[in-house]
Amino acid sequence: MSKNSYDAILPEAQAVTDERLKKPYMPIGIYLQEAEDLYVWASKDKDDLIQAGLTERIFEKLQSATDACRYAQSLWMTELQARKDAEERWANEARLAFDLRDRLLHTFRYAYRKNENALQVVADIAEDAGNADMIQDLSDEAALARKYPDELTAIHFDASLIETADTLSGEMADLRALANGEKRESNETLTIRNQMYTLLKEMVDEIRDCGKYLFWRDEKRIQGYISKYNRDKKH
Repeated sequence: MSKNSYDAILPEAQAVTDERLKKPYMPIGIYLQEAEDLYVWASKDKDDLIQAGLTERIFEKLQSATDACRYAQSLWMTELQARKDAEERWANEARLAFDLRDRLLHTFRYAYRKNENALQVVADIAEDAGNADMIQDLSDEAALARKYPDELTAIHFDASLIETADTLSGEMADLRALANGEKRESNETLTIRNQMYTLLKEMVDEIRDCGKYLFWRDEKRIQGYISKYNRDKKH
């Protein structure tokens, strides 16, 4: 199973350094299929390849490395879809969050019109209006309302909006981080995918190099050691 291969190879993949790291230069699905095709093709020449210096370990690990990389790619695509979903949610929900921020500012300006300290905080909150500012503003507005509740009670303000603002601030912060790809887990998933790809590419390159060396005058056999994707791109 791909998950088992992934778990087994993960420690080795995570040991791949930044200097050694490679990123896919072709669509990853095509590369994985080429790796699987290479395994089938090279298996017919296994004895000759080993005699030429290729280690048997590569044959033993190529399929599991391919499965592990495929699983890592699936994890990354899941993260990527989650990011796209977060971007859509942000586009829909940010408008409501900004509206609540502005409604609270409007209310506070009236409720705290005789409270200079509170009005100064209101002015500070209103100063900037970017995405990050809105997230912080909602949290600051909730804190201000809790510090000076009497003025809000006097105008029969709906206190539940304070809890809404506080909760929304946290939710929007998480949503923004996911939409921007700033979540640590998301970045790790992509890194691991690239590390898995690096391990696989090193194996594939060794097999191909050895096959091209052995069959340089065998037009039929050498074709299986050449990337079809790269060959097609040249034509």
